[in-house]
Amino acid sequence: MHSPHDPYVRVRGAREHNLQDVNVDIPRDTLTVFTGVSGSGKSSLAFGTIYAEAQRRYFESVAPYARRLIHQVGAPAVGEITGLPPAVSLEQRRSAPGARSSVGTVTTLSNSLRMLFSRAGEYPPGAEQLDSDAFSPNTAAGACPECHGLGRIHRTDEGLLVPDPSLSIREGAIAAWPGAWQGKNLRDVLDTLGYDVDRPWRELDAKDREWILFTDEQPVVTVHPVREAGRIQRPYQGTYMSARRYVLHTFADTKSRTLRAKAERFLTSVPCPVCDGSRLRPEAMAVTFGGRTIAELAALPLSDLAEVLAGAHGGAGAEPAGGEETARVLTADLLARIGTVTELGLGYLSLDRTAPTLSSGELQRLRLATQLRSGLFGVVYVLDEPSAGLHPADTESLLGVVDRLKKAGNSVFVVEHHLDVVRRADWLVDVGPLAGEHGGRVLHSGPPEGLAEVPESATRRFLFDRDPAPVREPRTPTGWIRLTGVERHNVRGVDAAFPLGVFTAVTGVSGSGKSTLVGQVLAGVLADRQAGEEASGAAEQFFASVTGLEAVDRLVQVDQKPIGRTPRSNLATYTGLFDTVRKLFAQTGTAREHGYTAGRFSFNVRGGRCETCQGEGFVSVELLFLPSTYAPCPDCHGARYNPETLEVTLHGLTIAQVLDLTVESAASFFAGTPAAERALTTLLDVGLGYLRLGQPATELSGGEAQRIKLASELQRTRRGHTLYLLDEPTTGLHPADVEVLMRQLHGLVDAGNTVVVVEHDMAVVAGADQVIDLGPGGGDRGGRIVAAGAPREVARAAGSRTAPYLARALGS
Repeated sequence: MHSPHDPYVRVRGAREHNLQDVNVDIPRDTLTVFTGVSGSGKSSLAFGTIYAEAQRRYFESVAPYARRLIHQVGAPAVGEITGLPPAVSLEQRRSAPGARSSVGTVTTLSNSLRMLFSRAGEYPPGAEQLDSDAFSPNTAAGACPECHGLGRIHRTDEGLLVPDPSLSIREGAIAAWPGAWQGKNLRDVLDTLGYDVDRPWRELDAKDREWILFTDEQPVVTVHPVREAGRIQRPYQGTYMSARRYVLHTFADTKSRTLRAKAERFLTSVPCPVCDGSRLRPEAMAVTFGGRTIAELAALPLSDLAEVLAGAHGGAGAEPAGGEETARVLTADLLARIGTVTELGLGYLSLDRTAPTLSSGELQRLRLATQLRSGLFGVVYVLDEPSAGLHPADTESLLGVVDRLKKAGNSVFVVEHHLDVVRRADWLVDVGPLAGEHGGRVLHSGPPEGLAEVPESATRRFLFDRDPAPVREPRTPTGWIRLTGVERHNVRGVDAAFPLGVFTAVTGVSGSGKSTLVGQVLAGVLADRQAGEEASGAAEQFFASVTGLEAVDRLVQVDQKPIGRTPRSNLATYTGLFDTVRKLFAQTGTAREHGYTAGRFSFNVRGGRCETCQGEGFVSVELLFLPSTYAPCPDCHGARYNPETLEVTLHGLTIAQVLDLTVESAASFFAGTPAAERALTTLLDVGLGYLRLGQPATELSGGEAQRIKLASELQRTRRGHTLYLLDEPTTGLHPADVEVLMRQLHGLVDAGNTVVVVEHDMAVVAGADQVIDLGPGGGDRGGRIVAAGAPREVARAAGSRTAPYLARALGS
């Protein structure tokens, strides 16, 4: 029996996912790093076991009714955990925050700034003091009544609604109208109202055109449809809706993505004319601090905001409503909290930057900064790769923040691949040795230097072998794409040259403009060309001129967006492997005997699937006062198919058991089936042998999704010169997995293609042929090309924050 003051978190019999009855003791009040190759089981131990058990114990304190429902979801598969304090999880969630969520709301800095304006703002003479809610665009008291606090309004005009005025209404002049019966109904209503639906649109009276497109009236008339042969159509009451009203109504209310996207084509988004995009009522915008409105301060990069706040106190202007002392206290609090965010390398963000535009790494670091100011102690913080998306220079600051969390009396458990973070650990838990069923064992639990004595660890070689990688002679470019005068976000007037036929790494600190230059400008111009448009199509606003595009036959942009948004999308369906599997099952003797086609083995359609869960494998459990959660289907127990379908086997396995195979196991199972072998081999080549074929898209990390897309691309028969763009492809990868991935990417270049990666891993950058370094800082302090050339040249560049780290990786 352990004492209540046991200094260790002791895990006994952990069997979550691939963990093999793991026993491990981890000291509290330390920085403990969990390492291991992708799929080894480190996240299953840190998040799926330790954090999940802490969360379950918290739920034990809620009402019995809710607790009964939560138990249906199941506790983590572990024998016992003792010495476990309360836990806070900061995962790399790729959630979809709403448009009203921003840097200010995530960090709660907006609340403090609103309080400052309410209590210590400079009000116009005679104006009443406003409550802090009046400075929020997300409340009725503060939101601009015209745009409802969004800052932009959607408008349309005749040119958008009627792109071809030579057509008549009957011929479809009003392109914004719906198709099928609803569009015919609107046309018949107009005809009944006396408008000429057969004259070309441009010949109609201007007053009539205005009414048809923009009226807010909704007249109801009796429509007598024209009789069609063989059809009896009775008169009906038809209601007219103008084209503008239909488009705005569809855009605001439809649940269909397709309809919303179609409606969006007929709208333009413009700053609200009432609030000029500030999102606030005039009363709030009349209050200033240091001579600036709250909207002006919220638009500044946080590093600039700190300077303004530090200099504003005691400046000119009316006497603050709350007096000097209130202003001093509130300003000091804001400066301290902004300091934590800028320390984490996020000083280039502004408070009004919307959360959907942030990377998952940025979101996690914002939450980390908030936790640092929360003053909690005695807590276990479980972090998921906090260095993801971080330049090595910013990683130093991150480690400083983690140290402060620890010194405040907390334990910090980190799942991490970045070797600089691993070396700073007090305690190291290495899981492996390999992925999936070949992993799930704790190879080492102790001080980092002890790992040197564990030969089977994949981490050991990278942690202790300090020899620089052998220098590869850079390839010679076969041509160049040159972009002149690039203007986009913080990239201002830049001339950029991307070499063809080589491997190029684009580097720079967070917010320096890498993703803008590569992911938006270069990808935009190539996508325009691929779509058959002129090079001055949708991307023309981003640059002055472009040359060299004719040498590229095809663009492939491999990003980290999910391969699907529901559990119905999985590894097998995305790669096309599932089609082959279903055909193989349909060809078995049992399937033929019952007349089953390949469709029988799909969990997305009626017939073979379990109808209780409709092929999902689980059912939703609604909880009072808590988010709904999921439990395995009570009928199929997660198999997704009905009993009749599961009677059919292929080499002894049912379709559900095949979907439960790992890629590695499936490669042996389908040996001799060329269509299946090709897909599985490419997945193995990018290091995804540990994933299950039926692994839902919602369970995959951004890095895994990116490698699945790359594997799908590698299956294709390549024709012509292809340019591959990848955004941080090594995110979430162990150094051993990075080696596997780089072999594939360099193989693409050796085959005559071009690869451009946005990357922070200096080992990858050191192995590139060309480097383009942006900076020198983030936000307004970045957006310039600081250095470009071979890695050894960039490593010597003065003024580059990347240079010293690249020089170290090169051993120079």
